[in-house]
Amino acid sequence: MNTLLDVHTHTIVSGHAFSTLAEMVAEAQRKGLGVLGITEHGPSIPGTCDLIYFRNIHVVPRRWGSLRLLLGAEVNILNTDGELDMNENYLRRLDLCIAGIHGACWTPGTPEENTQGMIRAIRNPWVHIISHPGDGTAELIYEPVVEAAREAHTLLEINSSSMRPARHFPAARNNYLEILRLCKQMQVPVILGSDAHIAMDIANYEYCIPLLRETDFPERLVVNTQPDFFFDYLGLTNKP
Repeated sequence: MNTLLDVHTHTIVSGHAFSTLAEMVAEAQRKGLGVLGITEHGPSIPGTCDLIYFRNIHVVPRRWGSLRLLLGAEVNILNTDGELDMNENYLRRLDLCIAGIHGACWTPGTPEENTQGMIRAIRNPWVHIISHPGDGTAELIYEPVVEAAREAHTLLEINSSSMRPARHFPAARNNYLEILRLCKQMQVPVILGSDAHIAMDIANYEYCIPLLRETDFPERLVVNTQPDFFFDYLGLTNKP
């Protein structure tokens, strides 16, 4: 699979990652990517940047040679109401908004309540991608989640990092298989996410690729190989 895009990555700005923006860009260029997204953690994650960082992202060039850079955030879904930890004043400044559930700042409910909170986030007009929906932090019912993603044109991420044994998410692999089978059945595109916290992990999808093969998932529904499709599907401008 010819990967041209990775939009879920973090730099030292997130507080627990290990590469600078320039190092991430250089590695993405070395790997021949056309699009790199840097999405620092939202304010509820311990050690991440102050919100003022997101007010100033306008100073960073979005074109680095042939590489298109997107600067955004991985905001936190806080509860079963689908509340995010960043308000519209900041969300409108982002090139890209990823929303995800993280145990450090998530107030859970029943699987039905968790699912409704996820669906509310999916339907939020500022949200483009849901990060690691299958990692098991929140118990979810996936069929209505996939249906909502299809209706809202919000991408569900198959997150490679959360399937690493060191992450201790035992349900992740089976959950992502279920998501892929449902997306294949409903013809819903997905996005692979490296969730890179160090430059060398950019576009590292080692735990995703076997799942695509196991489900015989159509490559045409994987947006990482099709940057134009990615921008069109999410309604984003493909201009610096």
